[in-house]
Amino acid sequence: MAQSNFDRRRINGPDESYQPLFESEDERETRWKAGEPRKGRAARDIRPIFLKAGLINQANGSAYIETEKTKIACAVYGPRQSKTTVYNEKGRLNVEVKFAPFSCTRRRVPIRDAEDRSVAVQIQQALIPAVRLELLPKSTIDIFVTIIENDGIEGCIAAGSVAASVALADAGIEMLGLVASSSAAVVGKEIWMDPTEEEGHIASGSLVLAGMPALGTITSVWQSGAMAPDEAIKCMEACQECCADVHSVMAQSLLENAPNT
Repeated sequence: MAQSNFDRRRINGPDESYQPLFESEDERETRWKAGEPRKGRAARDIRPIFLKAGLINQANGSAYIETEKTKIACAVYGPRQSKTTVYNEKGRLNVEVKFAPFSCTRRRVPIRDAEDRSVAVQIQQALIPAVRLELLPKSTIDIFVTIIENDGIEGCIAAGSVAASVALADAGIEMLGLVASSSAAVVGKEIWMDPTEEEGHIASGSLVLAGMPALGTITSVWQSGAMAPDEAIKCMEACQECCADVHSVMAQSLLENAPNT
């Protein structure tokens, strides 16, 4: 019997394949240079937001957010009884973040690393002050965030916090308010809102702010890079203004999903 060349231990590639897209010389020449204005949008403009709640039927609550090249899906399971035998007066909020292998320019290994944990911690810190965990003793809420496409770590933290907050509300978990988040970066002498990955590389410092615009409170601030105190205050004020706009988008997405629940 003739032995076939088919290797059962490997996954064959697709029948149709396409050539990879590389950065052209024209795109390299159009990169930002010091002293030039921001390309594509104004300094205080954010990327358009597409937000949809209730896409995952198996989860108690879910949301999908897309801001141009940043795409994130979030699912919430719970509240359910905690597996630990120790009694806790407050519930526990767990956040797990995973980058898809194809989410970045370089293919990522499908295992958790330090960047996954860092993003998860930032999202968890932004959400905990808003969730009324004291009403859920000995309970656990699990939030799973999947980053489908990544265009800047600051944008992932902000968009992930927004998607997780909408998913919690979609699950019917009692909260003090919706958590909106926005990011800013200092590029030259300007403050650019919602920076992309390329803009983040040329920025001297970046800041991500999360809060509850309905209550006028801030739940989390994360800053990296070199930034003067007055620049940090200006970034926070600009982020608070953007959070108010993002909050209206979040409320509208929940209202649109309400007839389906």
